[in-house]
Amino acid sequence: MKKIHFGNLNKKGRWILLPLILIGLFLIINGAFNFIEFANPKMNKYLNAIGYLIVFGFSTQMFWYQNYVQWNKRGILIRIKSFFGKNIKFKEIKLCELNGKKLIITETYGNKIEIDLSHIIESDVEKLMNIINKNTIANSVYSS
Repeated sequence: MKKIHFGNLNKKGRWILLPLILIGLFLIINGAFNFIEFANPKMNKYLNAIGYLIVFGFSTQMFWYQNYVQWNKRGILIRIKSFFGKNIKFKEIKLCELNGKKLIITETYGNKIEIDLSHIIESDVEKLMNIINKNTIANSVYSS
């Protein structure tokens, strides 16, 4: 059984990420336009590379884990056994049900999204259902 890595974008401790991303972007821009000149010309290249690594690290975080769920108050990204995953807005979820080990999300437009959770541990399945239930007005149905 595998775990899901959960990333809450609403968490208060994530405020530190914004300055790090801004520093990374500043280093990239400085490397391109040389706003700050250094005595050693290689220093600009090194700082530019560090800026790219910082931004790359934050941008690819969802690809580090095979099973990844990221959410905020507007929507959720569920990436389980797939490369890109499904991005769903909470206000578009009409019904969310768990049938056996399959999560079935019905959207307001009639689209059905089925996610196989057979290889996920039970506590993470419950946490995923709690996240969806807390953030939607959907009527959740648990079935065996």
